Amino acid sequence: MGRIIKPVIVVVILLLVLAIPALAVVARSYILAPVAQPAKAQPIAFPHSIHVNVVGLDCTFCHRGATTQADSTVPALQLCMGCHAIIPTTDRPQLEKLVNAFNSGTPINWTRVHQLPDHVHFVHAMHINAGFNCATCHGDVASMAPGAVVQVRDLRMGDCITCHRENNAPTDCSTCHY
Repeated sequence: MGRIIKPVIVVVILLLVLAIPALAVVARSYILAPVAQPAKAQPIAFPHSIHVNVVGLDCTFCHRGATTQADSTVPALQLCMGCHAIIPTTDRPQLEKLVNAFNSGTPINWTRVHQLPDHVHFVHAMHINAGFNCATCHGDVASMAPGAVVQVRDLRMGDCITCHRENNAPTDCSTCHY
């Protein structure tokens, strides 16, 4: 009987040790993955509505990496200042913050809104170049209140697989996990 108990205890301990990382991945991917949350505070209440609806800019004008890279990239302050160097900041405290950050060389620490698990590799360029509109995943950002962009889609694996199936895109693991 003693011969059996020792190996069983070793196997149980080994399984528990191996289960902890697996449970952590599951928790991060499914339980803790943000689905829909309230808007996160941003250092500047950026008005997407003005830039899209009034000025007529396309998402990819500012988020230039979206068409060529995995990440959509946050615009550099130099890009913003291409226009805002000539726009008066009087009575515009949010614009004043932008200009002050540029003049002082201080980066703006934007708070990330859309979050995918670390083990997922999402390539914006592939989706944009396939003809998907940014609003498909990000919602109508132009109608969101300044500084109040929220995640509108689930963005968990099931959501992505459903979208891939509906659009005849590959669903093998290596498409997104590598």
